[in-house]
Amino acid sequence: MTRSMLKGKIHRATVTGADLHYEGSVTIDPVLLEAADIVPYEEVWIYNIANGERFQTYAIPGTPGKGEIRLNGAAAHKASPGDLVIICAFAQVPEERVASWQPKLVFVDGANRIASRKAA
Repeated sequence: MTRSMLKGKIHRATVTGADLHYEGSVTIDPVLLEAADIVPYEEVWIYNIANGERFQTYAIPGTPGKGEIRLNGAAAHKASPGDLVIICAFAQVPEERVASWQPKLVFVDGANRIASRKAA
C-alpha cells in the first residue's frame, strides 16, 4: 500500500503575474522549485490564501533568482498578482516509509526569496 504524502511546499508565495493567454501551468522561480523538490512539469496543487481557491496545474521554471510565481492559462482566473498562495507537490510513499517521511518545506518572504526551510 502507498499513501499520498506532501513532498514539497512553497509557503505564502506572492503571485507576481497572471497570463490568461499562455498555454497553461504556473511559472515558478527554479530556486524555489529546487528547494521544494519540485521538478519541471510536475503536478502541483495551489491554494490561494486570498480567496480560498484550490486548483491543480503543473510547474514550469522561470528565470532563476527573480522570485517569479506566474499563473498561466486557465489558472490565471484563480489568482491575481499580489495574492498569497501555497504551492504543494505530493508523492506516493510506500507504507513502510511513511513514519520517517520528511517533506521539504520552503517559506518565502514578500519578494519570494527563501526566508527559511525545514523538514516536517
